[in-house]
Amino acid sequence: QVQPVESGGGLVQAGGSLRLSCAASGRTFGSYAMGWFRQAPGKERELVSATNWSGDNTYYADSVKGRFTISRANAKNTVILQMNSLKPEDTAVYYCAADPSYFIVLRTPQYWGQGTQVTVSS
Repeated sequence: QVQPVESGGGLVQAGGSLRLSCAASGRTFGSYAMGWFRQAPGKERELVSATNWSGDNTYYADSVKGRFTISRANAKNTVILQMNSLKPEDTAVYYCAADPSYFIVLRTPQYWGQGTQVTVSS
């Protein structure tokens, strides 16, 4: 079992960058697939990016390809979402999620963090 905890959100101008971190407790973190989701006001939660346990299989939503990068450091129980060239439409609460299955983390992961707010001003 893991418990994700996000950090690194904030307010940034369009074109700027933010780095979100997710620290997950649990000695088996390295065996979990991890994902980043976001939910904007009035919209459904959507998958932004995900990685399998080793980091050699990743997914990006079309809206963030080329701008966001997901990475993980299993020795530090951490997964990072580097967000560059941010746009106002990236404004949302970002959630870190975990699941033993990469297939499941892309859809309905079992473990969720509390979320961190990202606001991009125009």
